[in-house]
This record gives sequence, structure tokens and C-alpha cells, in this order.
Amino acid sequence: MAVSRVNILGVGVSAIGMNDALRVIDQWILARTCHYVCVTNVHVVMECQRDEHLRRMHNSAGLVTPDGVPLVWLCWGHGFRHVERVYGPDLMLALCAHGQSRNYRHYFYGGAAGVAEQLTQRLAQRFPDLQTVGTYSPPFRPLTPDEDQQVVEMINAAQPDIVWVGLGAPRQERWIAAHVGRLTAPVLIGVGAAFDFHSGRKPQAPRWMQRNGLEWMFRFATEPRRLWQRYVLNNPLFVFLVMRQALGWQHYDLRGL
Repeated sequence: MAVSRVNILGVGVSAIGMNDALRVIDQWILARTCHYVCVTNVHVVMECQRDEHLRRMHNSAGLVTPDGVPLVWLCWGHGFRHVERVYGPDLMLALCAHGQSRNYRHYFYGGAAGVAEQLTQRLAQRFPDLQTVGTYSPPFRPLTPDEDQQVVEMINAAQPDIVWVGLGAPRQERWIAAHVGRLTAPVLIGVGAAFDFHSGRKPQAPRWMQRNGLEWMFRFATEPRRLWQRYVLNNPLFVFLVMRQALGWQHYDLRGL
């Protein structure tokens, strides 16, 4: 399935909805070809402005889903009216439900100590036929080469179809891009806060705020010290840069790795 991309500040955002994402992932698993998914919002697009390698990682991904409502609006503005938000936590739930009848095998890598286990317990309650083949919460430091090789061997031995990575952006994207050739799983997906949300560790914004592009306000209100720079500085700058691009004052390419 060929997926069009919308150039948003040099990041090729996939013009898809949730059902499109599920169909593409089905194809990868059926073909046993290795790909990764970047779940992308305004914050990540802005990080890509500061880190060329990160931007190229996104443009080499199999899918770059429009996680944020502003990215959906920009896709609509480019004529892709079918695009809908493919939010990381929603993608996790949709793929867990979708994969039950297909016997997809899931591995959960990330989160603070105990979070991945709590996440899988909650998912098992919601999806009784979910196949979880392993969890691992890495230490909050770079792994040594030997430790990293042990992690690769551990995940490969579990033979997952999908590896969910919850390390937070952009750490998880860097980890995925570095491991996509070493892990045998067909699908690697970075979902960040989904681990915390679905484990019950952190609250999610109400649906009406998510639908109307206001989730950032909820998250900022719950974690102001951690997120103030992301939202107070990044969001206005994002709007300014998008206007420059729309007016033709700045051009961006979509080069990958």
C-alpha cells in the first residue's frame, strides 16, 4: 500500500487514518519485512528542526503518523481530507484489538521500572486474547554494547511481531532507528506516553480536548515544570515556521538516512 506524505517543515508525515495504519502494518507482518513507525506531533517536528539526523530518521520510517491535531489540519490543507489523528495511545489499543484474531505477538520495551508489566496486565484485562511475549524496562542510562546485545538477543528470542517502544521522544526514535536492522520483528513502534497512560501512571486528557487540538493544555497543566518549554516556546515557533513554508519563504526536502 503506497502512502502519500505531506512535507511539514521537512518531515514527511504520512497521509493516513487509523485503518490505513493497521492495513500497512498487516502487510509488513505478512511479508516479514522490518519497518518502524514514528508517531509524530508538533514537539517532534520541532526537535527535527534542531537535529538533522533525527529528521532523516523520520523520513526513513515506514510510517510517520500524524499524532497531533495540528498535523492533521495541515494534511487537510494539502488536500488529504481523509487524514485523521493516529495518536500513539490509540494506535496501541487499536493494534492490540486488531491483532487478537491474527495472533500477533507483542513485546513492550520501555517505561520506568514496573510500568511495562503494569501496562501488559491492564491490556490483558481489556484484550483477553492478546499475546504478550515479553517486557523490559531499561535503566535510564545508555546501555553498554554488551548489555545492548543481550537486549537484542532477548527480544529476538521472544519472536515478537510488534515491538512497542516507550522511551519518550526523541530517545525512542533514535533507539528504533539503531535497532531496526538488528531486531527480527517486522514492526517497531515508538509510542512514548502510551506506556504511562495505559498503565494508569499518568492521566489522559478528556476526549473533547484531544479532538480539538487542546491536549497540550491538559498535559501542560499536569506537568508544567517538565513541559513549559515544549509548549510555551515550541508551539508559537512552529506556527511561524509553517507560515514561512506555506508562503514559499522557506523550502524543505524530505531526505532520509
